[in-house]
Amino acid sequence: MSVLAAPPAPRARESFGDVSEAVEFVDMLEKFERGEINSEQYRQFRLSRGIYGQRQDGVMMVRVKIPQGVLSGAQLRVLALCADRYSRGYGHVTTRQNLQFHHVKPEDVGPFMAKVAESGLTTREACSHTVRNVAACAHAGVCGDAPFDITPYAEAVTRHFLRAKLGSGLPRKFKIAASGCADDCGQAAMNDIGFIAQVRDGQRGFRLLAGGGTSTLTRSAGALHDFLPAEDLLVACEAIVRVFNQEGDRTNLKRARMKWAIERLGWEGFKALYQREFDALQAAGGRPLPELAPEETAPERPARPEARAALPTRDFLLWKSSNARAQAQAGYVAATAWLKLGDLSSEQLRAAADLAEQYGDGSVRTTNAQNLLFRWIREEELPAFWQALNRIGLGGAHADGISDVVSCPGAETCRIAVTASRGVAQNVGEHLRGLEKNHRSADIRVSGCPNGCGQNHVAAIGLQGGIRRLNDKLVPQYHVTLGGGIDASGAKFGRLIGKVPARRVATAVDRLIAHFDAHHHDGESPRQYFQRLETEAAKKLIADLTEISETTATAEDYVDLGSSVEFKVVDMDGECAA
Repeated sequence: MSVLAAPPAPRARESFGDVSEAVEFVDMLEKFERGEINSEQYRQFRLSRGIYGQRQDGVMMVRVKIPQGVLSGAQLRVLALCADRYSRGYGHVTTRQNLQFHHVKPEDVGPFMAKVAESGLTTREACSHTVRNVAACAHAGVCGDAPFDITPYAEAVTRHFLRAKLGSGLPRKFKIAASGCADDCGQAAMNDIGFIAQVRDGQRGFRLLAGGGTSTLTRSAGALHDFLPAEDLLVACEAIVRVFNQEGDRTNLKRARMKWAIERLGWEGFKALYQREFDALQAAGGRPLPELAPEETAPERPARPEARAALPTRDFLLWKSSNARAQAQAGYVAATAWLKLGDLSSEQLRAAADLAEQYGDGSVRTTNAQNLLFRWIREEELPAFWQALNRIGLGGAHADGISDVVSCPGAETCRIAVTASRGVAQNVGEHLRGLEKNHRSADIRVSGCPNGCGQNHVAAIGLQGGIRRLNDKLVPQYHVTLGGGIDASGAKFGRLIGKVPARRVATAVDRLIAHFDAHHHDGESPRQYFQRLETEAAKKLIADLTEISETTATAEDYVDLGSSVEFKVVDMDGECAA
């Protein structure tokens, strides 16, 4: 057997971390414990450092910012160590490409933060009224439809706001995302700021969007510039944040996001204020882009003859059709490792680091569908790579299809969640995988409350947790929406077709998929079909499932999925939406 070649050195990326922030956190925690600062002062401080309270007393959730979803092998190993030493042995990938770790004791937060900072990552401004993680399409740089790699530009935006005066203390949280092509896989259209790569007359630039959002006021972002020269990106982003900082509602958190300010000002009024700030910044010298990271090239890694020995099988070909995609660079493939409910154990984090170094360029990217993307895999080594994924439990052929159900953490840990969204997500996903249903261009996304952290509003089939009262008892239920999605025309938001008790959701999904199977046009995707299906027709498909009374309810109906006790709503002060 040949000796494995040394793994390639991961692409150098300047650190986002600052170890002194861990020391500062410990100092503030001790001041709080001594009574020198009150609970609200401590709360505001820790939230801006990415540390949330949980539904459970005495433990915290630590959110690690993963700019553009990029993680080196070394960083994966550090996160594995933190999962074992300070958390519960695994991390959770979020829809904004971060990694969250739950059940961390307050006294362990400082050491956790220090390890993260030493690895080049940070928790700074991962929560609270800050500029949150700048998300980006996980295929950026290897997508054949993108005119150029938006990753370095998104990284420049990250660094521009990180620890800056405008990076925190805003009226409300502020979200930014970037896409490389018109398909908008990075979800620019549903963010406060979105930018999509464009080239005109040989010049790089962006279609710049603003004012998108979900939750209680769904809005597709409007275009501020059809073409913004790349060198003006930081000026434009700062001008938008400046307007939000001035015009956002600081008296009512429920109407504090930028979309509400635009609703009040009107689009033209907002644009006028933006232009004023843009012009003032330009007149003061602008915000020049820093030196950007070079374009990605193939990793300098020798071919591994032993990796070519694996022969394709039926299961491999099924996985390849759903989880692998040819890169723009000939001979290379980007492959998605499917994470059940977005979870990664510490063992899987370490193994992912090894695989990225052995088969790819030494890094992975988290995705907004809560999976991991490995890039720069040689096409001939793909069967061996898949076998290696299988050995660590990540080789499922389910990525980005309808059985790859996305979910927020829900009532398992979140203080404001109504229902256990992970329970229904697991129930529906396992049901569909058992039926071997994994239609492409369709997704199911679940949120445990109206805030929409699971992105249910933009799903082909969306599920939002709620309650139904039957006299003195409560039934967990889900608002079922249909036809959401994001594409070149912007964000489309699902239409409500019924409120279904949790135990009946899988049946409702079955009926919707069966209707698609029976009635779609040739070449029509489930998302396209659900978008054209008339609302009343869709409502009729699940109408009987929405009806429940004391006489028809079973004992199970009063128990949330994933739970063994009677359902109740826990009234707690929210932090995950803060």
